[in-house]
Formats: sequence, C-alpha cells, structure tokens
Amino acid sequence: MRGLTGSGEGGAGSGGPFTGGPTEDGTGFTGGPTVDGSAFTGGPTGDGTGSGRRPRLTGWAASSTALAGLAAFGLFAVSCSTGGTGTRDEGPAGSQPVAQVTPSATVPSTARPTPRVDAVGLLKADSGVSERVRTDLRPCTGDEYPVDTSYGTLTGGPSADVVVNVMTCGDSVGVGTYVYRPRPDGTYENVFTIEQPAVYGTIDRGDLVVTTQVYGKKDAVAYPSGEEVITYHWANTRFSEQDRVHNDFNRAVGAGDGDFPQPAEPTKN
Repeated sequence: MRGLTGSGEGGAGSGGPFTGGPTEDGTGFTGGPTVDGSAFTGGPTGDGTGSGRRPRLTGWAASSTALAGLAAFGLFAVSCSTGGTGTRDEGPAGSQPVAQVTPSATVPSTARPTPRVDAVGLLKADSGVSERVRTDLRPCTGDEYPVDTSYGTLTGGPSADVVVNVMTCGDSVGVGTYVYRPRPDGTYENVFTIEQPAVYGTIDRGDLVVTTQVYGKKDAVAYPSGEEVITYHWANTRFSEQDRVHNDFNRAVGAGDGDFPQPAEPTKN
C-alpha cells in the first residue's frame, strides 16, 4: 500500500504517514502516525488490541467524513418526508384546467302562430246558432264577452280548428259549444253544435270532448247530480261519438257547513 515505508522488522518509515511498522507477529503497528497532520495518533499494539488511545480524524479526512455524514442525513430526511416512495406525497397541482360547459344554441321554433278569430263575430253571423243564444250574447263587463275559445287540430283542415264555448255572465254556466272548421279561403264553417245547460267542450289529443252536467229536480246549479263525458272523433267529414262516461256525484258533498275535524294527537310509546 502506497504511503507505508516501514519494514517487517519494525523499522521506522522515512516519509510515509505512519512512523511505525508492523510488529514481528504481523498483527499491527507499534507506532502511531506523526503529529504533523497524519491520520492516526496511535497504532494498535502487538497483540492487536490497540494502544488504548482512540483514533481521531484531522485535516481533510475529518472534513470528508463530516460531509459524508451530512449527505447521509440528507438522504434519510428525504426518505422520511416522502414515505419511502421516492416522490413527494402531495396533492395534485391546483393549475389543472376547469371544464367549461358551452351552452347549446337555442333552435328557433318553425311553428307558425295560430291565427286568432273573432269568436263573437262568428257566433252572431252563424245561422246554426239559436236566436236565443245570439240575443243573450252580450258583454258582461266593458267589452268582455262570456266566451271561451280553444284552437287545435280536430278535422285536419288547412289551419287550426276553433272550439267556442258560450256561458252565462252570472254563474259561468255553459249554454252552448260550437266547432268551426277552417276553409281554404280563410273563412270558417260550423261543423258541430250543442246547446243545453252546463255544457263545455275541449280538445283532447285530436278529439272533441264534451262534458254536460246532469241535474236532478232539487239540484242547485253549483251542485249537479252527475255528468256525462262524451268523446267525438272526426271521420268522413263529420263528428261521431267515440266514447261516453257517466259520473255520479256524492250529494252530501257541499251540503253542510261543518268544520274540518281536529287532527288526533300522535300516540306516545
């Protein structure tokens, strides 16, 4: 090894870091390093147990050892902070792009607006409407007539059909229901008429539904005994009855002025 100048007989070196050579039995060195900055101040004894003096590090050797210790400590600290995985245990970065929803463009409606008609003018000009209804057809307040108008498809004409219900001003009881079918020239023809107390017509999925209240001899206008619900379907240029439903009403409902029963208290277990 370079730097050892001692002989096997224990002679002193002439310039190496050690001033003593190995002992006769070859177990160690009898002399330590010199005091001029060498590595060791004492060598092991002839029996291999050491001289009793602990070696110390000096000069660049001590500095190298200190740096190595700091490097080892740094690796240990990093290992502890990462949980042994080699990467930092942190959440995802907050710079991820946020998803944005682009509103879809609204598709404009292509349906044509339903043309409105003068329902009162149709009734007064229609000879199919009874004289009594036409005479009694007057405004209730101002220019407001007791007339309801519905538009929809019933007869498959060039435009919407018109259902007109005429009522009384005082209690809004229907007195007549009429259906007007459009002609290609823009005029209307009467294709359905029913005139009787408490009648009302509506459009339901392409059919005409007429409801008529049924009154007994002692029934008040507000409390009929029942009703007839008749469905009419357009076919072969005319309406024909498709279905009929009769409903009987409970006569006790609305006959008394009693209070609502008080709610019972909950049962305690």
